Amino acid sequence: MNDTAAAKIAILLATYNGAAALRAQLDSYLAQSQPPALILISDDGSNDGTRAIIADFAAAHPDIRIELHDGPRMGAAQNFLSLLRQCPDWIDIAALSDQDDVWLPEKLRRGARALTEAAAPDRCLLYCGRSWECDGNLGNRRLSRGLKRPATFRHALVQNLAGGNTMMLNRAALDLLRDASHEARKLVVHDWWIYQIITGTGGRVIFDDAPLLFYRQHGGNLIGANRGFQAKQKRLKMLVSGRFRRWNTVNISALNASAFRLTAENRQVLRVFSEERNRSVLRRLRMVWQTGLYRQGMQGSLSLYLAALLRRI
Repeated sequence: MNDTAAAKIAILLATYNGAAALRAQLDSYLAQSQPPALILISDDGSNDGTRAIIADFAAAHPDIRIELHDGPRMGAAQNFLSLLRQCPDWIDIAALSDQDDVWLPEKLRRGARALTEAAAPDRCLLYCGRSWECDGNLGNRRLSRGLKRPATFRHALVQNLAGGNTMMLNRAALDLLRDASHEARKLVVHDWWIYQIITGTGGRVIFDDAPLLFYRQHGGNLIGANRGFQAKQKRLKMLVSGRFRRWNTVNISALNASAFRLTAENRQVLRVFSEERNRSVLRRLRMVWQTGLYRQGMQGSLSLYLAALLRRI
């Protein structure tokens, strides 16, 4: 499938009490230069006007195939995993969507072009990119960080790559994630796990340096943007408090459940990371160096060694 225009794209939208901003997100789907073939929605038990907004949208646009399913009610990550499982086989590409962003018109076309031009239908491909971080009214915009170092499993183990709201997946990646989703009992966030599984199994990440959407920053963001002094303070507190270590514990457990899918090299990296993070300070520091784990930017790299030093890795 090398024809971008012929690619059948599904939007996978996870919702939960998103009435405040959902209409703008749905309207941005209509403005796409390459329209989706399916909008697949999993609602996780909303008790506001979310489902009514979806029903009104579907009634107003009978030409668009829209399917609404009940979510598992186990949190956002499991809601997205349920969408991956329900994405039909006739779909070529899936685009993950949050409920409160606004997509730029070329988002789907850019992603579909990048995935089809990669000409690797049997290889798992993950497309993602930058976004305009903004407030609830889409003001105070600034561009999210780009990618300074390669997107690899050694990076994925200790840092997420990009927001799941920018992610698009080819058919091979969808098949992999659908199967692996049955093995993951608990996740920190779905997009970090996707990045880890794709790179861990030898898949390729395509990072677009162009912004793809307006990403609202608010109190409901689990992790959110990584910009500014306050954001850095927050992340330092997360590290010192042990939250980063707890996240790593959850991620390791999920990856171990799917370890047989990883390449031999990445399986060894995971094993060493899992074991040596609990050893002496010198062994922890040596582990980071010898395995080649890294985060983006100088401050990110320093924070990784600080985490190892304090046994917070």
